[in-house]
Amino acid sequence: MAPQRDDARKPVAPRHARPAPLAESPAVQRRTGRPMGRVRIEDVAAEAGVSMKTVSRVLNDEPNVSDATRERVRAVVERLQYRPHPSARVLAGRRSYLVAMLYDNPSSNYLMEVELGVLDACQAQHYNLMLAPVTYDAKDIVSKVEALVLQSRLDGVVLTPPITDDAALLARLDELGIPWSSISPREANRRVGVVVDECSAVVEMIAHLAGLGHRRIAHIKGHPAHGASEWRLAGYLDGLARAGIECDPALVVDGGFSYDSGFEATNRLLELPDPPTAIFAANDDMAAGAIGAICERGLSVPRHVSVCGFDDTPIARHIYPSLTTVRQPTREMGRLAGLELLKEIRGQGQGGLVTVPYTLQLRRSTGPRP
Repeated sequence: MAPQRDDARKPVAPRHARPAPLAESPAVQRRTGRPMGRVRIEDVAAEAGVSMKTVSRVLNDEPNVSDATRERVRAVVERLQYRPHPSARVLAGRRSYLVAMLYDNPSSNYLMEVELGVLDACQAQHYNLMLAPVTYDAKDIVSKVEALVLQSRLDGVVLTPPITDDAALLARLDELGIPWSSISPREANRRVGVVVDECSAVVEMIAHLAGLGHRRIAHIKGHPAHGASEWRLAGYLDGLARAGIECDPALVVDGGFSYDSGFEATNRLLELPDPPTAIFAANDDMAAGAIGAICERGLSVPRHVSVCGFDDTPIARHIYPSLTTVRQPTREMGRLAGLELLKEIRGQGQGGLVTVPYTLQLRRSTGPRP
């Protein structure tokens, strides 16, 4: 038998051969002969029977497209699994499809929730999100943010407290024509963003503590640069007045929105000749620190001291005892701030200041006065 020639051997598939591309719409295959991964905007337009400009408007959620056309284009985009390439979107217009969230906040729990919310909004609108830490009291904050905006070609920024109230920065962003959205701004006349009626929420919390019989109610304040600190202190004072309780200045101590600041502030309160029977901390991280300080002294919560916070971040449910707090929908606030910003970026002029509701979350950390 004649020996088999080498070139007659059957070809062997490479060990890491790529899988075959998924089958796409027969109409597009006949027209282009390309696999699905290379579907272009022209293919979507032809399949939907519209212009490429119309497809672009639908993808960017722009106006001037009828509901029927919008639904037809979206159906084709989904069926063909068309995904616009980011660089192509940038080259097609002046947008970078990139926004930044500026922050300087010691509460990682709060920031994580806000970040997830802004990311929800960006992903829904095919935008990318950049996280940009800044130092709010730095002398060069305006120049640094300006450099970030110009170098990254940002389409807009989401501002978190206390950066959201930096008047010089806001003025410079306006001069540059950069849209911005505020989360919990101190001034109610901010044109785009999201707020909660924090004063009323704290009034209700103090009423809850007073209803449990507490008369010595302390308050651990947040950082003075934050508008939230101002509102929550005002709510505390108003709540005491409505409950007929005279404010003792010794029961109002400084904090900084961090666990450690809550721990240290609580130790100062417990060393008073007449210590409090209840503590309202301006955020959950400080409330968690308060619980830690109380337990370290051999006392228990709420048997000896009741503790409550504000925000309802994940730590409120994860610590023991679970924390009574004010729930502001932090992730939803981030999402709404992102959506209002994207409205401004598209030039629709529809971005506004949205007020979201709060609720009291009554858990195990508060109880009757001892």
